[in-house]
Amino acid sequence: MGKYKDRHGKSKFSEFISKAGAVLPEVIGVASKLATGNIGGALEDVGGILSANKNKNENTKALFMEFEKYKMEYSKECYELEVRDRESARLRQVEMAKAGNIDFMMLATGVVGLLSFMFVIYAVVYVPSIRDNDLFVHLLGMIEGVVISNIFAYYYGTSVKR
Repeated sequence: MGKYKDRHGKSKFSEFISKAGAVLPEVIGVASKLATGNIGGALEDVGGILSANKNKNENTKALFMEFEKYKMEYSKECYELEVRDRESARLRQVEMAKAGNIDFMMLATGVVGLLSFMFVIYAVVYVPSIRDNDLFVHLLGMIEGVVISNIFAYYYGTSVKR
């Protein structure tokens, strides 16, 4: 993440891990997740460790509070990146419309997503035995995820309250 690096290019979260590792040595084990870029996993692990130990002493309590602040800032930055990404895609569509171009790939994606969603609804309503098929249930989840979270959110915005 962009603003989470100091002037030497070192991650602020890496610095936090070093500081927390001095108080709680088990936090150092999370460094491998940071090295692979799994910041979300590292945040979850560090949060669990600090939460379990937050009442140990004043140092761990202070670390837990600092971690919670860092986690909120990180979530905010991730959300801002998501918003900018979606805004960029919408601006691209506006520019294509101004130029008189049609984005066939986007049109095809939207149509396939909506038709798949309609098929799933039809199958669930009119073919009751299909609900017992685990593969179909997984397919249903994937289609709902693509249609609702991506296609509908692109055109109509997100339902997340901020």
